[in-house]
Amino acid sequence: MHLPEDAELLRIFIGDSDRYQHKPLYEVIVETAREHHLAGATVLRGYLGFGAHSRIHTAKILRLSEDLPIVVEIVDARDKIEAFLPVLDAMMAEGMVTVETVRVLTYRHDDGVGES
Repeated sequence: MHLPEDAELLRIFIGDSDRYQHKPLYEVIVETAREHHLAGATVLRGYLGFGAHSRIHTAKILRLSEDLPIVVEIVDARDKIEAFLPVLDAMMAEGMVTVETVRVLTYRHDDGVGES
């Protein structure tokens, strides 16, 4: 797969407890992105954050949260990101979605066929 140098970063802010059809929403987003042949997705778990409700969610040991912040990042060509947005919107009951232009410097994988 080839990515253009000028691509887009789709960033999805949700909570660890968010679900879609009884599955963790972040898992469904990644699986669906893969089904749509997007270049890749990464899920990041936050230690501290708040969202539209202004409630603090934290991983501090004395104040364990059941809803830590989750960020899903997906980079691909603009048209593929744009096509994925309505699919994503149908899965999300709450959260925040941002898109920004990024410059892709490298996108490759080692297929094991190289010089020794």
